[in-house]
Amino acid sequence: MQKISFTQAKRYLILYGVLAAVAVVVVVARAATHHVVPGFLWGRSSAVLATAVIAYWLLTMAERGAYWAYTRIRILTIVMPIAIVGVDLIPGLCPGWFAAMQAVCALAIVPVAVLVNRPAVREAFAA
Repeated sequence: MQKISFTQAKRYLILYGVLAAVAVVVVVARAATHHVVPGFLWGRSSAVLATAVIAYWLLTMAERGAYWAYTRIRILTIVMPIAIVGVDLIPGLCPGWFAAMQAVCALAIVPVAVLVNRPAVREAFAA
């Protein structure tokens, strides 16, 4: 199997992680300034940040040639933006500012899905 470089995809995942971390910081700042912060916002922002870490790890393992990691990162990068936006569209579940922040996070992961699903990459991981 040829060595595939996922450098550009890693950069997008870092951006995704930074945006997710900003969402956590905003939630913490709002709570610290005595705004009402529902538990959903705590859990959701933390979960999105955790997915950034997991996705980066999977991409690193795929770059090293792990087929199992490659299949998971392909699935994860397609499902995550859909799930993030889908939940944000549920009326009344989260405030608009939070939904907007999460949507921006979702946009950062879309290029990763495109990069890891390119024909040349799929060929390199052909079973």
